[in-house]
Amino acid sequence: MPPKDHDELAMLAKQRELLAQLLEVRRKVLEEGEALYEKWQGRISPERQRFHYSARNLAYYLALRRNDLRDLQEGLRPLGLSSLGRLESQVMPTLDAVSATLALICNEKGAHIPQRPSIQDFKLGARLLEEQTRTVLGKPPRQRSVRMMVTLPSEAASDPHIVRAMLDRGMDVARINCAHDDAEAWARMIANLRAAEEKTGHACKVSMDLGGPKSRTANVIQPKKALLHKGDTLLLTYDLPVKSKLYPVQAQCTLRPALDQAKVGQTVWFDDGKLGTIIRARQSEGLLLEVTHARQNGYRLKDDKGVNFPNTDLKLSPLTDKDLQDLDFIAQHADMVNYSFVQDAADVRLIQEELAKRQPARPVALILKVETARALRNLPDMLIEAGGKQPVGVMIARGDLAVEIGFERLAEIQEEIMWLCEAAHVPVIWATQVLETLAKTGIPSRAEITDAAMAERAECVMLNKGDYILMAMETLNSVLMRMQAHQSKKTQRLRALRSW
Repeated sequence: MPPKDHDELAMLAKQRELLAQLLEVRRKVLEEGEALYEKWQGRISPERQRFHYSARNLAYYLALRRNDLRDLQEGLRPLGLSSLGRLESQVMPTLDAVSATLALICNEKGAHIPQRPSIQDFKLGARLLEEQTRTVLGKPPRQRSVRMMVTLPSEAASDPHIVRAMLDRGMDVARINCAHDDAEAWARMIANLRAAEEKTGHACKVSMDLGGPKSRTANVIQPKKALLHKGDTLLLTYDLPVKSKLYPVQAQCTLRPALDQAKVGQTVWFDDGKLGTIIRARQSEGLLLEVTHARQNGYRLKDDKGVNFPNTDLKLSPLTDKDLQDLDFIAQHADMVNYSFVQDAADVRLIQEELAKRQPARPVALILKVETARALRNLPDMLIEAGGKQPVGVMIARGDLAVEIGFERLAEIQEEIMWLCEAAHVPVIWATQVLETLAKTGIPSRAEITDAAMAERAECVMLNKGDYILMAMETLNSVLMRMQAHQSKKTQRLRALRSW
C-alpha cells in the first residue's frame, strides 16, 4: 500500500481525535447514567417492568445533555454520520452505532469500540413510546398519528349531537374540566360519548381535569373609567374588598395561602399574563400591587381571572377538598386524570395513594400538567415516580407555564419538555390556546396555524371550547395530516415536494 500523503494523515488524525472524543462522551454517559438509574430502579413496580428500559434511557439522556456537544456534532456531520440530534428515544444505541461506524472509518479496533446495535435494539425506544401512547391516549386514528383532545362544553351533557359531531371530526380524547358542571352532568356527557362511539365505531378516551389550588380573582371593584395602566396600584385582598378612595381598584384572591406566602418585591400576574404587577407592600387587607405591564390603552380586571405568583415557591397541597371529591367520580369513569399544580414526586405519590383508595374500575393514566417552574425542575423525578407505577403522560400547560417562566422562554422550554419525555418514552399533550382565535371567532390567526403545525411533534394536541370548535377541529385535522408527511418528532421527512 503506497504511503499516505500529508493531507490524508492529517484527516485520519482528526477522525481519530473525534472518535476519542465520542468514546469519552459515551463512557461518561454510561457511568453517570447508570448511577442515576440505580437510584431510580427501586421505585419501579413489578407490574411496570418495561419501564425500566425507559428509565435507564432517560438517565442516559440527562447525563448526555449535561455536556455541550456542538463541536462534536460539527465534526460528525461532514463524515455523513448522525450528528446525535435525534437520539432521544434511543440514547445508547445511537452512541454505539455512531462510534462503531466512526471506528471503521478510522480503522480502529479493540475492546474499547462498542458493538453495533441490532435494528431491533435501535428501534426499541420508538416502539416503547408508541406502546405507551396507545395505552394512555388510545389507538391512533386512521389518517394521522397525533391524537386530538377536545374539551367538552356544558351542552354536551344535554345535547348528544354535539358529542357525535366532535367524534365525527376526529376527537380521540374527550376532556372534561372538573372546574365546571358537576358529577351528574359529567355522567351524561360520558353516556352521550359512549352512545356516539357505538354509532360511529370510533373509540374515544375520557380525560378529566382536576381544578387544583387555582388562584383566581373574585369580587373585583374597578370604577368604569379606572382602567389600569403602568404605574397604577391595585389591592389584592384576603377577604371581600370594601370600596375605598385610596384603593379604587381591588380584587379578592381566592387562594389565601398564596397571599400569605408571597413577599414584597415579588411579581404577580393576572389573566394569563395580560396584566403584570409587583408587590410593593403588605397591608392589613392584603397586598398592594403596582402595575408593571399592561396594554397601552389600559386593562380592566374581571372576576375569575387567573392569578400567578411566579417568584413565590408556593407550598400548597395540589389536591383540594373538591379534587378529592371529584376523584371519586374520576376513578370509576375516566381513562386518565389531568393533575393540575403537581410540583414534585411527593405530589405524584399523593394522588396515587388517593386513587388506590378508590379502587378504580380500570387503570387510570396520570397526566402530569407542567405549569410551574418547580414542576419543570422536578419533571424527571416525577416521570419516574409516575411511570414506575402506572401509565403516564405529560401536558404542557402553556398558559400558566409562560407566565411562570417568562414568555420569552416558552418556545425553548416546550421543546426541552418534549425531548425529555421522548427520552422517557412518555407521550406529550400540546395544550393551551391551540387555534383559539379560530375556535372562538371562526377566523384563525397566521401565528396559530404555525403553532398547530409545530404541535404535530407531540403525541396529542388539545383544543378548548368555542362557538366554532367544529371548524377548529377540521382545520387541526388537516394541518396535522399535512405536517406528518414532512416531520416525525425532530426528524424531517423528505416527502416529494409538489409546490414547484
